[in-house]
Amino acid sequence: MRILTVGAGAVGGWFGARLARSGQDVTFLVRPERAAALRERGLRVTGLGEDLSLAPELVTAEALSHPYDLVLLSVKSTALDRAAKDLAPAVGPGTAIVPLLNGVAHLDQLTDRFGGAQVLGGVAKVVTTLNEHGDIVRMAPPSVVITGELDGRPSARVDAVRAVLTRAGIDSPATSDVVGSMWHKWVFISTLAAVTCLGRGSVGEVAAVPGGAALGTSVLAEAAAVSAAAGHPVPDAELSFTARTVTAPGSPLTPSMYRDLASGRPTEVEHVLGDLIARARSLHVPTPLLDLATLQLRVHQRRVSLGT
Repeated sequence: MRILTVGAGAVGGWFGARLARSGQDVTFLVRPERAAALRERGLRVTGLGEDLSLAPELVTAEALSHPYDLVLLSVKSTALDRAAKDLAPAVGPGTAIVPLLNGVAHLDQLTDRFGGAQVLGGVAKVVTTLNEHGDIVRMAPPSVVITGELDGRPSARVDAVRAVLTRAGIDSPATSDVVGSMWHKWVFISTLAAVTCLGRGSVGEVAAVPGGAALGTSVLAEAAAVSAAAGHPVPDAELSFTARTVTAPGSPLTPSMYRDLASGRPTEVEHVLGDLIARARSLHVPTPLLDLATLQLRVHQRRVSLGT
């Protein structure tokens, strides 16, 4: 299976490195500046006792000239339009595109551009970041990719993708409802983002002050209500896990949206929170805390765009 990983950042770089280390034919589609850095330093993965370094196969958009069997798309939503344009030469009639973005809005964008036959659903569960050297640091388990046909039917290509991931040590459980899994991950990441961005701190810092734990459970209730109204109720076990995660005393956990906010960088507010509250309005679900988090992040986004 010829695999193209779009991006070599914290998520795409992590999964691509694991696939390459297992002997798969993996190429990374990257920007010229990232390509230069990776050629000089290599692709390095550290954390949790792992120290992996490899010389990755790289390609830039202008040099991409043939289709691949599998495309792992793990860019941020703010880069999705450009990434979709760049990867177009890699998509042929037999290509499977597995997007590993949060939310669900990207499914419409990708199926409109490439057709429903090419696009699978996808969920990534991994806690990684890039350090100051551009190396990938894994901060906590797990390492999971869930994928499946958007209509829920079983298929040989999904089985083949799952087998490749499993051989690379990436857990890839079977599912008959990948879109539901995407919604459930969306509830998790939206809750985590809203709690930390509203509280301006890690999960543990928010939980340590009066009202902090209650904020976590209240935001989760809002996000879960939207998912249920959309036809994707979150299972009790997942609700309990998310509640424990966003109220855990002493937890250093922060999502990428909070880290982007704290560093003065643009965030994925519209794709993650903006789209969720828009769907809440259409479903008549009140979400006052999610609305407030979205408003604050939109103010931040405007400041960043204006350079103030």
